[in-house]
Amino acid sequence: MLTIKILGSGCENCKKLAYLAERAVIHLGVEAEIIKVTDYKDIMAYNIMSTPGLVINEKLVSAGRIPSQDEIAVLITTELEKV
Repeated sequence: MLTIKILGSGCENCKKLAYLAERAVIHLGVEAEIIKVTDYKDIMAYNIMSTPGLVINEKLVSAGRIPSQDEIAVLITTELEKV
């Protein structure tokens, strides 16, 4: 099962990224746990300069922007191929 983390304060951009990640997971039909990380110390552990951030299986794959649902699906698929 995948672990997907949304890094950010809980702002509108973070909420949109979480929504798109959920939609991508449903579209792909994969099992994933989506976790919202809002604690600043935990976010900084991923060494990102701006939020929102997207982490798949502990790998930072996007930061400072909102990728499209299709792009998120590609990122998820890429990580699934590594498992």
